[in-house]
Amino acid sequence: MRMVARMPTSDLLLHPVRLRIVQAFLGERTLTTADLHAGLPDVPTASLYRHVATLAEAGVLEVVGERRVRGAAERSYRLVPAAASIGPDAASRMDPEEHRRAFTTFVAALLADFDRYLTRGNVDLARDGVGYRQVGLWLTEDEFAELVADLRAVLAARAANQPAEGRRRRLVSTVHLPGD
Repeated sequence: MRMVARMPTSDLLLHPVRLRIVQAFLGERTLTTADLHAGLPDVPTASLYRHVATLAEAGVLEVVGERRVRGAAERSYRLVPAAASIGPDAASRMDPEEHRRAFTTFVAALLADFDRYLTRGNVDLARDGVGYRQVGLWLTEDEFAELVADLRAVLAARAANQPAEGRRRRLVSTVHLPGD
């Protein structure tokens, strides 16, 4: 295994292609690079393999299986959630420009996801449960902390759901900003 220089978590995760790879694993999915390529067909195969290797070497992806396919080893990967996020300590050390870049990457990925949805055909936002909205709330710091804890609890209660008949993988994105 080749060793790569340890890059900051923000640089590792906020590369547009690596972010899309990480997002592909959300929902406790196990995927091969062939599965990833099918889901990210616009990413050249060599680039995809290089970014998967970078994420695996950094511990963001773990190998959970391997099988021989036409003489080559095909690995199955799973996301390591704790390694796939920028924690509060790392975020507090980021300067405003790094946060701007991180948020821009996040929003660009969100726009790309929405664009892929719109261009896939047979789009029906109501049927598919697609929505976007912004709400202004007047909250004290304690009330806001309670709201965030409630949202985390609601999402955590469903995060362990496994794929099953009738279940569809959904991406839920949140952004919290002060209003003034």
